[in-house]
Amino acid sequence: MDVKFINPFLEGTVSVLKTMAMTEPIAGKPYLKKDNQSRGDVSGIIGFTGSARGSLAISFSKSSILKIISNMLGENYCEINGEVRDAVGEITNMISGVARKNLEAQGLNIQAAIPTIVSGENHAILHVLGGSSIIIPFETKAGPFYVDVCLNMQR
Repeated sequence: MDVKFINPFLEGTVSVLKTMAMTEPIAGKPYLKKDNQSRGDVSGIIGFTGSARGSLAISFSKSSILKIISNMLGENYCEINGEVRDAVGEITNMISGVARKNLEAQGLNIQAAIPTIVSGENHAILHVLGGSSIIIPFETKAGPFYVDVCLNMQR
């Protein structure tokens, strides 16, 4: 997968978390993921159609998502509950929106589905296309999270 298709997701992640959660995420080195294992405790997954087909998953460690959501909503969260899972869906949707807008500037028209939330230790992430995906690891002061992208450009 070409880096020009990955960068919009990196930029979207940084932009949304800085703006909405006053969190400064630091991106690590992207790598190829060949399994279905999540890297976090709660994940938002959203499918894409249009100029590109595929999906985006964002997997948060418990510590990172609790801090992010606490910052966003102005309350202290100690457990991953329904409200936190709903917020993960909203974050996934917002990051997807920024990324799709950036991809649109490259001439791609991509539509997104409604995010699905999966939580629990060692949960699986099944991308629409199957196969491998690109992981962009991020670090925050409260812990790690992972952006997991699997895209296929339509001809």
